[in-house]
Amino acid sequence: MTVAAPREGAAGEVRRDPGSFRDPSGFVYHRDGAIYRQIEPSFADRWAAVEATGLLQQLAAEGKALPYEEVSLELAASPSAAHVIRPAVVPFISYPYEWSFGQLRDAALLTLDIQLAALKRGLILRDASAYNIQFLGSRPVHIDTLSFEPAEAGRPWIAYRQFCEHFLGPLALMAHRDIRLGRLLRTELDGIPLDLVSRLLPGTSRLRLGLGAHIHLHARAQRRYAGAGEAAAERVARSRNVNVTNLVTSLRDTVAAQSWDPGGTEWADYDTHTSYGAEAMAAKERLVAQLLARTTGSTVWDLGANTGRFSRIAAEGGRHVLSLDIDPAAVERNYRGLRDEGREDILPLVMDLADPSPALGWAHRERASLTDRGPADVALALALVHHLAIGRNIPLRNLAEQLARLAPQLIIEFVPREDPMVRQLLATREDVFADYTPDGFRAAFATEFETVAEAPVEGSTRVLILYRRR
Repeated sequence: MTVAAPREGAAGEVRRDPGSFRDPSGFVYHRDGAIYRQIEPSFADRWAAVEATGLLQQLAAEGKALPYEEVSLELAASPSAAHVIRPAVVPFISYPYEWSFGQLRDAALLTLDIQLAALKRGLILRDASAYNIQFLGSRPVHIDTLSFEPAEAGRPWIAYRQFCEHFLGPLALMAHRDIRLGRLLRTELDGIPLDLVSRLLPGTSRLRLGLGAHIHLHARAQRRYAGAGEAAAERVARSRNVNVTNLVTSLRDTVAAQSWDPGGTEWADYDTHTSYGAEAMAAKERLVAQLLARTTGSTVWDLGANTGRFSRIAAEGGRHVLSLDIDPAAVERNYRGLRDEGREDILPLVMDLADPSPALGWAHRERASLTDRGPADVALALALVHHLAIGRNIPLRNLAEQLARLAPQLIIEFVPREDPMVRQLLATREDVFADYTPDGFRAAFATEFETVAEAPVEGSTRVLILYRRR
């Protein structure tokens, strides 16, 4: 289920969300600039039972779930509707393979806390997909109102395997093997298979009580009953008389025990080894704020945000900021700071701008690409161009074209060859970047943008330019 800010369509037009089709109980659709979810008759009785408990209202009041309101059936997408609800809007839909370690961990803990709250009211989560969680800035929130149903006495938690593949397995790989293994979620959209997680984890993880049970023994049981069919596997699970509350509590303890120190990566300490001195950095901050004040709109994408210094400046005045960086440690530090501040106006994500999230899933439409989730009103590209043009061999013309797709207004920093950071990049490669000059840069960007303002950054060799798309 996805609940993003809708794009405008023709009056009365109903457009089903391409990421909402797997659940026969209901689906998300867009109509007249608003978002709705239709509940089908097959789920009507269970929906009534869930609503009667008051759990959804409680979770919304606590900020753990997305609030909604029931609306007239006249707004239904089809005559078959039993109910129609209108959920609150999530400004930007993100995906688990774009989250930092802390975001995935907090999303996992929220899922388990909601499951425990549901069990107290006689309900259970019928699925535990990581895609049921979104972030309002630094706050995770559950968005799938139809994932609850009345619990059946003696029945095991059918979403146990899904939770382990979507949450616990990736977290364990990131914590105990390599943080970059979280990117496996981009190729394994249904979660990382537990047999693969078990093989990749170090042997010592088998001695850890939680990982031993929920990963290694779980994977072994899957292999044992792989050909037995779902009915046989469920009979085995029932025969063990598993207490779901105890299971979920054990999972929560195991997730909470996973940790990762966000250090030792290439740009984790970028702010401490940048070529800017304190005075030049202060001048840059003032200049960026001045240029932002000359832009319009409510959304800013900070491309190459590092730990979010300029994302915070961009958020002033009530703007919603997407804070993107390739380095998982920088994003983790950004997220932890935002979480400590309780901010909901800045969303940090791990994103390689030379290989951004593509369209994935069924028919290449289930999970949208980064570009398709835009455009933003304004893009910030500070201390970024040289990393893409020289570090990743992206021609300036191509870079200008892509940035024009992402936003109609652009604040960009040009870092000349004389800058220490550019010299550092050129020290390890052949210099084939003849057009990487101020004139070459301006010529490449002139094909897509017109210059609104330009100013040097005092105390440095760099320049900031405010562009508007042609």
